[in-house]
Amino acid sequence: MTKEIGNPNDEGRRYQTGTSFSAIRHSGFVIASDFVIRHSSFALLLAAWFTATAFASSATNGNDKATVLLVVGATGEEEYAKNFERWAGLWEKASRDGGANYVSVGLTPTNETTDLERMRQALAAEPKESASDLWLVLIGHGTFDGKEAKFNLRGPDLSATDLAEWLKPFRRPLAVIDCASSSGPFLNKLSATNRVVVVATKSGYEQNYARFGQYISEAIADPGADLEKDGQTSLLEAFLMASRRVAEFYESEGRLATEHALLDDNGDGLGTPADWFRGIRAVKRAREGAPADGLRAHQFHLDRSDAERKLAPEIRARRDELELAISRLRDTKNQVTEDDYYRQLEKLLLELATLYQQAASKPK
Repeated sequence: MTKEIGNPNDEGRRYQTGTSFSAIRHSGFVIASDFVIRHSSFALLLAAWFTATAFASSATNGNDKATVLLVVGATGEEEYAKNFERWAGLWEKASRDGGANYVSVGLTPTNETTDLERMRQALAAEPKESASDLWLVLIGHGTFDGKEAKFNLRGPDLSATDLAEWLKPFRRPLAVIDCASSSGPFLNKLSATNRVVVVATKSGYEQNYARFGQYISEAIADPGADLEKDGQTSLLEAFLMASRRVAEFYESEGRLATEHALLDDNGDGLGTPADWFRGIRAVKRAREGAPADGLRAHQFHLDRSDAERKLAPEIRARRDELELAISRLRDTKNQVTEDDYYRQLEKLLLELATLYQQAASKPK
């Protein structure tokens, strides 16, 4: 479903080395690879895997449409206008292929109603509590005056402060991808629980034209960006691929890089660059004790695999919560006794098993 909103009238960080985490997801079921499954739960876990597979192959899920709200800002030069329109087309195609509702602002002529107001209205119309994802994508230019970062629109610009206010009521999975120059300060303003924020620059002072928007638009549904080879490209994987291509561009051109993208999904407002990751796992931390970035972003998929699409949204939401809990427990392994660690881990895995068994037992 595609919709264009139109006029109704017409850097300081502490590095901490982490350990790698490997997980194998079978039809939505995660098994951590570095622990021993106790005899008491092994049969149940195996049963859960088979029932999860059966459930994924037979369940239907027709009420789980994500929404992609794409905003194209003031373009300036004609070259930029063509680029932004092409990038928007890639997001529209990915949304259509993924069965998402696609809403755009900034691609049709504007008269009395400004793009800023159209964007506000589009966000106001979205459900604030839902199991379905909301993706907000900003494509264009940005500015920073030393105090406030803004995304340039036709007419009044969008400030990071205003957008933070508009997003406060949302309690649903939310991803904000700001592809503009000077977008770094948006990360700190927008960071929150259950939210992924991606920005093209590490600060407001990286003010040159940002190419990150091109590469993440190309990567978001690119099978080549699927590092885990599970048939779907996550937002984390797209971020990593886009960041790599940005670095390759500047290197091949012999230029000093003027943009350094960051990703935040743990709510600490600091963000993590792509070179802090090994595979899909962050191996450095912005501060002592902070959970790793990337875990939540890896659960966002615009074009899901067939198995993921067939999972009911409430099942997927709880599965995601349990996966995050397992990953965070893994980070505390050296802080608790071995027995306590495995007791907590077994409890989480048994809940996963029970979740899938309950889902499989529901009438089709």
